[in-house]
Amino acid sequence: MTYQKTLDFLYSKLPMFTRVGASAFKKDLHNTVALCNALGNPQNKYKTIHIGGTNGKGSTSHMLAAILQKAGYKTGLYTSPHLKDFRERIRVNGKMVAKKFVIDFVRQQEQLISEIEPSFFEVTVGMAFSYFEQAQVDVAVIEVGLGGRLDSTNIILPDLSVITNISLDHTNMLGNTFGEIAFEKAGIIKQNTPIVIGERHPETDPVFIKKAKEQNANLVFAEDELSANHISKLANTLKLDILQKDQVLLKGLQLDLTGTYQLKNILTVIDAVKELRKIGYQIPDEAIYQALKNVKKLTGLQGRWQTLSKKPLIICDTGHNKAGISEVIQNISQTPHQNLHMVIGMVKDKDISAVLALLPKNAAYYFCQPHLERALQVNELADQASNFQLKGKTFATVEEALAAAKNQANDDDLIFVGGSTFVVAEII
Repeated sequence: MTYQKTLDFLYSKLPMFTRVGASAFKKDLHNTVALCNALGNPQNKYKTIHIGGTNGKGSTSHMLAAILQKAGYKTGLYTSPHLKDFRERIRVNGKMVAKKFVIDFVRQQEQLISEIEPSFFEVTVGMAFSYFEQAQVDVAVIEVGLGGRLDSTNIILPDLSVITNISLDHTNMLGNTFGEIAFEKAGIIKQNTPIVIGERHPETDPVFIKKAKEQNANLVFAEDELSANHISKLANTLKLDILQKDQVLLKGLQLDLTGTYQLKNILTVIDAVKELRKIGYQIPDEAIYQALKNVKKLTGLQGRWQTLSKKPLIICDTGHNKAGISEVIQNISQTPHQNLHMVIGMVKDKDISAVLALLPKNAAYYFCQPHLERALQVNELADQASNFQLKGKTFATVEEALAAAKNQANDDDLIFVGGSTFVVAEII
């Protein structure tokens, strides 16, 4: 099998959430357990850190992995989905898994895959766990795929669990209330394992507190412990001080991820570092400073308030639910521009109306659809958008929509591209 044929096998033969949606989501951990048992349970051969939450778990995972790398740990990083290359999901010290490993793993496990009939995600989790064992990592940062309790990654026994926040997303699978979703996310809280919660919420706090008590897990809320001050945005850097109880903990921290929502994520990350230090991880302050200045370079993170070009300024962001789009709108309002052009596409299993209600009415819209089965048809998107006084034209592809926006924009305008991770993936 060539690398491309291997990917074709994974994409076409296995149920894949990004392609078909909820039908690919398995309601128990049976397949993952069976797969990892057959692989010799590689996930138990190294330390792990588990990162869940609705928004920010990707950025948080990448920042924490960068810090661990700079602290001298050989660090695995498993995230999803990928934007351009499948191998983005599995990295060691920022370097993507080798194509040969992907080919060999699928070839060697083909019989096992046919017997167990796992989903695409279950296979990639097993592949990541095996790769980290082969690479002899010291620690692996593992991002939850969907939910927590029933997510394939939830067979690990981590040193630390982290839940960034809760907002309404994947409600058709995780529940329709903050409390119901928090119950699913709280499934990663493990016995006698410290848990960091990024943000408080009156509906979710009791769920996390109850679960942590049941598991005898020490729980901390990052926003209770830490705060940010002296915040400024330079060209490609977010600069701030981190305070602990009004005392400066980290002064003049620079972050190469400049979206305003990173101000929440950074508190979660630093609180996670504090907890890791308590259990013996050696992480000097210098590692934090060096890592956060170079997250994108160290870990390959893309798609978070990312500048694609200037004159006109073109920015993309993977925010795709109500909370994520709220942060996008805040960033747009803080970005100097003359006219606003919005290249927007979505997938059909999201709360479309909640997102459209947030989008600015004083913008030119270029509606499109990403190239996947779950995509919301562009004409349907435009029809729904018109109910919110959002006016624009429709385009068959993301590429055509962006080309039209570039054609219409002046040098001092802003073109934003987003609405879905898959829209961003097609233009990066």
